[in-house]
Amino acid sequence: MWWTSEAYNRCQEVDAFSKLVATAFGAGYAPRAPGTCGTAVAVPLAWALASLSVWQYGLVAAGVTLLGVACAQRADRAWGTEDNQRIVIDEVAGYLVTVLPVDRSGWAPLLTGFVIFRALDITKPPPIRWLDEHLPGGWGVVLDDVAAGVLGAGALWLLDHFGALARLAAL
Repeated sequence: MWWTSEAYNRCQEVDAFSKLVATAFGAGYAPRAPGTCGTAVAVPLAWALASLSVWQYGLVAAGVTLLGVACAQRADRAWGTEDNQRIVIDEVAGYLVTVLPVDRSGWAPLLTGFVIFRALDITKPPPIRWLDEHLPGGWGVVLDDVAAGVLGAGALWLLDHFGALARLAAL
């Protein structure tokens, strides 16, 4: 028989890994506001990666996005759900994209990016809502948040370009 206990155990291990990544190492199990908790996990990660160039950081964000798509798909399948609220790797990916165009070593861009990203993720303005409703599986789970991150990155870049982040940091 092709389905052995060893194959079953490997599937269980893959499911456990997928759930761990999809929940951002458990942040998605928060009883309240799991998306906000998932975003909060991304803040120290973005700060830790502040010394990377924009393109290196972009590669990390793309890697988190692709891993997130696969793990969200696998975790949803394991739980028998669709876009389970425990899946917050999409918030991690979206936030990483949001803060991509700014200096990630200071508190002002990181906090402002957090607020902007959460507002966009919660309200889901067009085209974010369309992506959420029309893309299948892990792609729909993650790419709507990445789209929120792209819009957030634009807003954060504008704030930085016009000096608002520097003024906020000086307070």
